[in-house]
Amino acid sequence: MKTRSLQYLLSFGVVILSVCNLQNCNAQTRFVQKTGALAPDTGLSPEIRKQVGGGRLDVQLYYPKSVQRFYQQNRFKPAWIKPQSGTGPAWQTMLMLDCVLQFGLSHADYHPQELQYSRLHDILDIPGKVKPDLQARFDIMLTDAAITFMNYLHYGKLNPEFSASRIDKGIDMEFEAVSYLSTVLKGKDVMAAMANVQPKAKEYKAMQYQMHLMEGLYQGDCYEIPQEKVRKVAINMERLRWANTGDSVYVQINIPSCSLKLSFPDSTYQFKVIVGKPENPTPTLLSKITYFTTAPEWKIPARIFKYEVLPKALADNVYLENSHFAIYDQKGNYVEPLKANLANVKRNPDSYYARQSAGCDNALGLLVFRFPNIYDIYLHDTPEQSLFKKAERALSHGCIRVEQAERLATLLLKHDGSAAKITALHNGMTKYIRQDIYLKKPVAIKITYLTCEIKEGEYITYNDIYNLDQSLEMALYGVDQPLSMR
Repeated sequence: MKTRSLQYLLSFGVVILSVCNLQNCNAQTRFVQKTGALAPDTGLSPEIRKQVGGGRLDVQLYYPKSVQRFYQQNRFKPAWIKPQSGTGPAWQTMLMLDCVLQFGLSHADYHPQELQYSRLHDILDIPGKVKPDLQARFDIMLTDAAITFMNYLHYGKLNPEFSASRIDKGIDMEFEAVSYLSTVLKGKDVMAAMANVQPKAKEYKAMQYQMHLMEGLYQGDCYEIPQEKVRKVAINMERLRWANTGDSVYVQINIPSCSLKLSFPDSTYQFKVIVGKPENPTPTLLSKITYFTTAPEWKIPARIFKYEVLPKALADNVYLENSHFAIYDQKGNYVEPLKANLANVKRNPDSYYARQSAGCDNALGLLVFRFPNIYDIYLHDTPEQSLFKKAERALSHGCIRVEQAERLATLLLKHDGSAAKITALHNGMTKYIRQDIYLKKPVAIKITYLTCEIKEGEYITYNDIYNLDQSLEMALYGVDQPLSMR
């Protein structure tokens, strides 16, 4: 049975991890007990400068520009190869890298062939045994591994918005691993400082603790944990890292569960939503709700106009009137819905568009929540309230319909210190008065795709309605066949 060898306190303040079922644990523990016999002046700076600046390394770094910046800012001094006790920064970081499974990450991403405990032991405790060029190489590889680990914990490994190349440039990043690592190395608790870069959202903390139990305590106590479950939690932790905005107040829409959560520091409110059909998927995104519009007019998306509205208008001469639709050319001129005019529109539909006026059967309902996004989607009310009774609610063309839209807006206004606007909100909705109601402080909105959650310690799964789990699992684990298909 593998042995748990170390305990450390996660920055969350409530989760003590009995860390790491380490490979070759006894040998590694012997190394950690050493006190470090290395001479204070290792003379490695010229060798580090040569390897970092001259491209002499024959092993690829994950964040080469970041590594170069780190050493340039520190005058090419070694970060790890220096006298230290068995709890020094090099040993702590090596142990942390042994624990990556408990964070839903993979050992293969942290130079496991290079970063061996035996090599660090020889460097620190047997002066002269390891040549300076190999010592410098070890220092550089451990720096890259530490930067990689923190970036993966904070941003995720496969973040669609923050690619590794973008993060590596270190420009306009709210978290920058190079400067953070320099700060970490000045403190005593390197492991806790590294763990502290993770998302602070409640749902992420719950998943991280579940992963610790599965890959730490349960494995160490010889429990059989299905790897399918481990990977499911890991890929959803990855998705939560993509949604790591750091906000304490936010609206989170989760597509697979067809739910919306309004999260305040001391309370959470739940709402049902309707999301896009598999053929019209709702995108994941991060943005901010800036204002609401009551009694909104809806500009119909071009695809819906071309393939749904126009054919129905040609088949039924009162369809447009009954649906409160009006057609315009690109100059904004109204097109009278005569059969001849509609025939012309059909011949060149891209030159026209349709709008639906406000009213109780407007597709946007009586309220729409506005947030900038490249997909031109909305969060909005709907006249079809009966749809919220359905268990499966992937029914829209991509926009998100929310139940109890007025209640959601009211809660946001109260939190915003704008309770005086609630009367105007209600009047606008009930009397069909179009008006824009702005928040003093925009509220973060996260549209996520989580196919599992941990609620009060219970593992809950949701239907993978867009079939996205398999591709992410294969990419995250570097495999060509996901466990779910075996």
